Amino acid sequence: MNDNENSLEAIREDCRDLAEQIVAEFTAAGAMIATAESCTGGLIAAAITDIAGSSNVFDRGFVTYSNEAKQDMLGVRQETLGKYGAVSARTASEMVLGARRRSRASFAVSVTGVAGPGGGTPGKPVGLVWMGLTGPGDLTSVMELRFSPEWSRDMIRAATVRAALDGLLSRLELSGQADG
Repeated sequence: MNDNENSLEAIREDCRDLAEQIVAEFTAAGAMIATAESCTGGLIAAAITDIAGSSNVFDRGFVTYSNEAKQDMLGVRQETLGKYGAVSARTASEMVLGARRRSRASFAVSVTGVAGPGGGTPGKPVGLVWMGLTGPGDLTSVMELRFSPEWSRDMIRAATVRAALDGLLSRLELSGQADG
């Protein structure tokens, strides 16, 4: 294995560990999760549902790769997409809020970004991802993630999944529903 393959494998192991922790902690809290994914194409939902017992905590996932899907499934406004684009803080915010509104979940995560290898622009380079998180009490935040444009598509997507899983755990802790 080369260094990139080793790094990708390490990220995937982290994701499995984080997903196991999510299933355990969200089960203990009695909390449900929804995902809204663009650049990861369902990988966050897959990471969680790969774990036995995930049906206790995972309500649904929205894979909204196209702008039309973001509008139809999550209620992202056409004006938002026109003014800011699909890869933007505003779109990530509307995606995560739409996922929470259109599910039984009390927690949601959204991701939209440029996984590459093409598709980047100077303003939105390969490796740029916007992630939205929301939890009880309308506690919502959006953060910008920047991964190396030299990374493979698989690396960028895996790192995005890791960030989303970590973000869900942090949001549970912030809500005061986590043990410990």
